[in-house]
Amino acid sequence: MDPATHDNGNAQADMRRLTLSFAVLYFVQGLGDPTDGLSTQPVQAMLKSWHDRPETIGSFLALASIPWSLKPLYGLLSDFVPIYGRRRTSYLLLAGLLTAGGYLLLAVFPPPEGAHGRLLVGLLLPAMGVALADVVVDALMVEQGQPLGLTGRLQAVQWASIYAAAMLAGEVGGHWSASGRYAMSFWVSAGVGLAMLAICARGVREPPTPIALETFSGKWTTLREALGTPGVPLVGVLVFLFEFNPFSSTVLYLHMTSGLGLSEQAYGRTRSLVAVASIVAAVAYGTYCRRVPLRVLLHLAIGLGVAASLVYLGLIGPRSAMIVSLLHGFTYMTSVLVLLDLAARGCPPTAAGTLFAVVMSLSNLGSSLAMAAGSHLYGYALGHWGERAAFDMLLAIGAATTALCWGLVPWLPSHLLGRAEAGASGESGR
Repeated sequence: MDPATHDNGNAQADMRRLTLSFAVLYFVQGLGDPTDGLSTQPVQAMLKSWHDRPETIGSFLALASIPWSLKPLYGLLSDFVPIYGRRRTSYLLLAGLLTAGGYLLLAVFPPPEGAHGRLLVGLLLPAMGVALADVVVDALMVEQGQPLGLTGRLQAVQWASIYAAAMLAGEVGGHWSASGRYAMSFWVSAGVGLAMLAICARGVREPPTPIALETFSGKWTTLREALGTPGVPLVGVLVFLFEFNPFSSTVLYLHMTSGLGLSEQAYGRTRSLVAVASIVAAVAYGTYCRRVPLRVLLHLAIGLGVAASLVYLGLIGPRSAMIVSLLHGFTYMTSVLVLLDLAARGCPPTAAGTLFAVVMSLSNLGSSLAMAAGSHLYGYALGHWGERAAFDMLLAIGAATTALCWGLVPWLPSHLLGRAEAGASGESGR
């Protein structure tokens, strides 16, 4: 056999294994994430059953998502501080332990009514675990995918897996919320954390990485140079502004279940429909992302981001909720994939964990701040103008903040905004 053919076959096999590992890991993360997984709706329903106000629920969930804003710290540890010679595998195992441990704490010692502190502590641990796993897998994606020009396709695979998990979480979480079986979500989510441990132990291969001063110095230099150029900081500001949308999932949940009177099961089904449409968007993006210049895709992403908020103006009842959820899922997911592809292209592979985490932590910070601000605005407007006016006001503000992203596009470096280019191995592997 020709050695080149043999090497190419091995490279393709490694890419298929890596892609499958990404898909499974992201599916598991999608189930375990306390901010958007199996436990999310049951936690919202629990807080509502405690008679918490909208601003209280929004602020609580914003606090629970704080670990997602600490992703640069996880990236620095993963890039520069290997544990037992492993930069990625060891941290994935730690992520599984944190996820399982936090949910087991809540399952074994269920918080009584009003015990916000106990509930928050239990959710912060899995939030940290899932966020840590997200950073490590993203670093693997940049390291392996960028040289082959495959970051867009790998992002599509990852997010299709996340939303496959969200589809399941919507149906199951809605059922548990409707029946008041909140603790069940904690038990199953703890099992998800244990599954993450097993997957990491068997599915992620990584050669030993000894700590060397010259390696550390080189990576630190790469990190400083990347942060000193306009590319990474501008992309970070762009994703922060895109996610700073006060029309949050908390506002939508309260409006659908309290304002429109949808049941918990019906609301959970709308989450599943969002997930179905998001999977379609992810698969579609994987087919065209390498053929269209990113500059074109970026303008499309911002326009679709505006539309993702405005489609909810058509939300008037149970039937419209199904249609609007499908439209929102497709438009929003397409926008997110374009922004993530832009971020992945701008990060040097040698410091991928840290730099990609910096960008994504700004995205998560924007989302958390918007959730808290939106919940307070909604609570204020609800008391002064009524349910529908408060909801429509947040839709308009959300669309306006997203539209501001167009002002940043001309300042982005031109080398990031062309078509994705692949090396020889990437072209032969298509």
